[in-house]
Amino acid sequence: MSSRLSSDIIKAEAHDLGFFACGIAKAEPVDDSYASLFKNWIAHKGHADMEYMSNNIDKRLDPRLLLDNAKSIICVALNYAPARSLPKQELQIAAYALGHDYHDIVKKKLHTLAAKLGISHYRAFCDSAPVLEQYWAAKAGIGWIGRNCQLIIPHAGSMFFLGELLIDVETEYDSPTKPRCGKCHACIDACPTGALKEVNSIAFENDVNNETDVNGTMLNASLCLSYQTIENRNDIPAEIAAKLENRIYGCDVCLNACPWNRFATPTNEDLLQPKEQLLQMTREKWQYLSEDDYRKIFKGSAVKRAGFAKLMRCINLASKQNFTHL
Repeated sequence: MSSRLSSDIIKAEAHDLGFFACGIAKAEPVDDSYASLFKNWIAHKGHADMEYMSNNIDKRLDPRLLLDNAKSIICVALNYAPARSLPKQELQIAAYALGHDYHDIVKKKLHTLAAKLGISHYRAFCDSAPVLEQYWAAKAGIGWIGRNCQLIIPHAGSMFFLGELLIDVETEYDSPTKPRCGKCHACIDACPTGALKEVNSIAFENDVNNETDVNGTMLNASLCLSYQTIENRNDIPAEIAAKLENRIYGCDVCLNACPWNRFATPTNEDLLQPKEQLLQMTREKWQYLSEDDYRKIFKGSAVKRAGFAKLMRCINLASKQNFTHL
């Protein structure tokens, strides 16, 4: 397909499918400054032992390697801010994982979008390929990469799933959004383990430009509670386990601390609503969770990524702790 697509039509179709925001960027190599930032993050093991992050770096830094004759990247954001949450006094699961698996939801919508646009040669991504999602969403003008290393959408916050449609068609492209975190460090200050660090205070201060679209912040995944409760296959270090409080899958502290998330509105996507059985879970019920109940509660859920054994590990650690608030 070689004809030029209207960006207005693309965005109208995306919004009709329920996407909160849509922007379009030209498919080209990642800017040198951001490429340097990413490569330094990998070199200094900022990704902990998530080896998939260090694979296919050439493709992460040039999306054209993912699709022959790639011309454009359609970036979308799907709101997941929950309408109902787990009671604060109970064990907690990150908001993004309360409903069905976002990979399936977003990719299905992207395939539908491609069909509506008459595009046959494309690739659809949602946290499922070597794509720098926050970077491209910022490049496409949807928002900016905040100090919490998440994409922040102006007057909407950062509780969004990101997806990309890589196509071989040219269109009009959007301008990047400038960072608007200002002097705010709420996310950095709130992180219970100090996983977020400003570039000028960590090892690669001389290797990157602090005026990047990520506000000069780096995530040390090995300290992040999301990494520890979801990705880490080994024992959680005692000093980090002591910071879990009542979190058993993921962590929303840096999101909740961000002032922009006061603008968040609940999603109206049915598949992202938590199951009633999940909402009724208590600390006692979690402790006696069977593997069969685990399968029923989390059927079609992103929580299955951790697996029953790792989830129970976190439940047991969190159940031993006393907490007064998050």
